[in-house]
Amino acid sequence: MPENPGAFNRKAARMDETTVFRILATVLGLVLGSFYNVCIHRGLTGESIANPPRSKCPKCGHFLSWWENIPLVSWLMLRGRCRNCRKPISARYPLVEALSGAVALALAVKFGPGMTFAVYLAFSGLLIVLAFIDLASFMLPLWPMIIGAVLAMVCAPLFLGIPLVDALLAAGVGAGTFWLVRWAYRRLRGIEGLGEGDIWLMLLLGPLTGLRHLPFVILASGVSLIAFNLPMLLRQGRRDAQGNPMQTPIPYGPFLCLGAMLAILVGDDVLAWYLGTVR
Repeated sequence: MPENPGAFNRKAARMDETTVFRILATVLGLVLGSFYNVCIHRGLTGESIANPPRSKCPKCGHFLSWWENIPLVSWLMLRGRCRNCRKPISARYPLVEALSGAVALALAVKFGPGMTFAVYLAFSGLLIVLAFIDLASFMLPLWPMIIGAVLAMVCAPLFLGIPLVDALLAAGVGAGTFWLVRWAYRRLRGIEGLGEGDIWLMLLLGPLTGLRHLPFVILASGVSLIAFNLPMLLRQGRRDAQGNPMQTPIPYGPFLCLGAMLAILVGDDVLAWYLGTVR
């Protein structure tokens, strides 16, 4: 029997509250993932996010019933096909929902309940939407990034513990570095090597991660880009039947978003480990 039953009970209650919060955060992430799918699809097609208010099949326009819109479950129940037209539903839909739920759980574990969790959850949704739009179209929508960058500047000192000067420097250094890389590549090669959208994206990511995590964001994004696209990158040096170099564009935005989320979740731990090894 524990020496202090009261302390034991309080600890057990805190553990129960933590578990409940993490479960609720995951469910919220899954539900938000369904909304992110709407934003991604309508962002790609140019439709209004608010109108029509109900989700519909992108192939036949069939408006979904409530039970056809349950995150993950509905896609499995329908076996990945529309109930009306029987055409395949993209695997992107359950992937986005699962990713959103996983990110929400990771943020809940990292930060617990509070404004820091809420702010990062909101911005993680924006990053998911931007990443999947870039994957599909090789374009990053400008205005969501500008509005997001302004909001990030406000939220960084208020809720994220990142001083305003730090947030401004991170945005400026990140965007400025990418602008210089883009300018140098164009001067040396005569072609675009980096999209303008990636520069604007750094204005958003900088305030969310802070200046000290900026190298981690860039390094993690580069490593993940190479890891996910290694077969494609190996073909870049080859030539086609006409002798022309094979060039396949690769969207960088999704990997910058991934690098930023890794910095938010594990950046402090990685930095502490690195500093411990070099001392």
